[in-house]
Amino acid sequence: MTDSKRLKGKRVAILAAEGFEQSELFKPRQALIDAGATVDVVSLESGSIKGWDSDKWGDSIEVDKVVTDVSSSDYNALMIPGGLFNPDKLRSSKDAVTFVQGFFKEDEVKPVAAICHGPWVLVEAGVVKGRKMTSFPSIQTDLKNAGAEWVNEEVVVDNGIVTSRKPDDIPAFNKKMIEEFCEGRHSEAA
Repeated sequence: MTDSKRLKGKRVAILAAEGFEQSELFKPRQALIDAGATVDVVSLESGSIKGWDSDKWGDSIEVDKVVTDVSSSDYNALMIPGGLFNPDKLRSSKDAVTFVQGFFKEDEVKPVAAICHGPWVLVEAGVVKGRKMTSFPSIQTDLKNAGAEWVNEEVVVDNGIVTSRKPDDIPAFNKKMIEEFCEGRHSEAA
């Protein structure tokens, strides 16, 4: 199989809300599509959501699925972009948190990637304890308080969970995300 179609047959959810960091959704989404994945933007409401571009409102993207209409069983992997507003809205939504928790069921977890402030949603879902992770530095205390081992590295992989700090890390983030999404499910015992 060619490198450009490594994810052929895989379905990936990108969980996002209004105020996602534009580059952290659009660039990973394009990398996933280029790798052959079917990608759905999943959000809290139908319509479109607007991105945040550094210090101003950016471009919008159409929502493919509403979180209440899907299940983690519909997807092979999950990606959560950052931005300040986006993960704060997501972690405040019981439906979004339940959706994320579904990727961590039983003895196996499906691969999950989160960048910047995106790991906030993983904290709210209660799935970071004992994991080595990174994030935007301002939320490191939240991750530590939730039981994660926080490190200041470009990209960190821990048993199927990929995390990165900021937009500058996107090339490394995309590479590791695609590798983990190709591998698929991970055993919690590994």
